[in-house]
Amino acid sequence: MSNPPFTPDHFHRAVPDGDDHERLVCRDCGFVSYENPKIIAGAVVTAGDQIMLCKRSIHPQRGRWTIPAGFLEMGEAPHEGAVREAMEEACATIEIIDLLGVYSVRRISQVHMMYRARLASPDFKPGFESLEVKLFDWRDIPWDELAFPSVHWVLNHFDEVRGQSGFAPFTNPEGWEEV
Repeated sequence: MSNPPFTPDHFHRAVPDGDDHERLVCRDCGFVSYENPKIIAGAVVTAGDQIMLCKRSIHPQRGRWTIPAGFLEMGEAPHEGAVREAMEEACATIEIIDLLGVYSVRRISQVHMMYRARLASPDFKPGFESLEVKLFDWRDIPWDELAFPSVHWVLNHFDEVRGQSGFAPFTNPEGWEEV
């Protein structure tokens, strides 16, 4: 005998025995479907003193600049996701240096794991998710054209710990949750 199909009408919100949070629970078998935050992996990629940015070809924020980053895939380690995202968005081979920071964006249930990386090859070009890829000097970063508030925070954190090695603890700045 096989299990019934898991369709939305089989689930209701309830607090399972031994738990203290309301969850999606199957009415038929009691299976608990946990809803957990999404993990974003990415990197601040450098070539010398320049920083790589990608102009998005997809929504949201099409036409705005970002660092190569995106949702982690099932079975993928965060550093592997950062490497994959650089390849997808910039056709760039990167070398991970270290973990820059872990950032919580509670209002949209995301955890961002951002790395410091260097361009391993001078070759890069727009991938299918980018209109343009460019290396910027710090003073030339198009701050008013960045895609997401988190890109501002990651880049500013990168600048604050520039020259330091190893994981750099980060406290979400004032207003992080409201943006």
